Amino acid sequence: MSNASVLTPYLAGATTAELEDWGPLEEATGHEMATAGVTLWEDGDASAGIWECAAGPSHWILETHEVIHLVAGRMTVTPDGGDPVEIGAGDVAVFRVAGPARG
Repeated sequence: MSNASVLTPYLAGATTAELEDWGPLEEATGHEMATAGVTLWEDGDASAGIWECAAGPSHWILETHEVIHLVAGRMTVTPDGGDPVEIGAGDVAVFRVAGPARG
């Protein structure tokens, strides 16, 4: 049996973290939207980090579930066929991938 330490990714001061330029948002549906971020942890398709995006419209098709904690700013999310929801600083949201119908 091993007593190896487990490193927990941690970033103090997320709102003032130095972010890397990640280029324009591929999902943008209007003007070009700049993005920046830093990855704290990654394992296959799963990751955690900080992401920043310029304002503007975009359309997302998720392949995996996503959890966000908005630390600054705001966003309006409108699910396909649904009503718009305002999400702001301090809010947490879970975006689930639609699965097959269950009987």
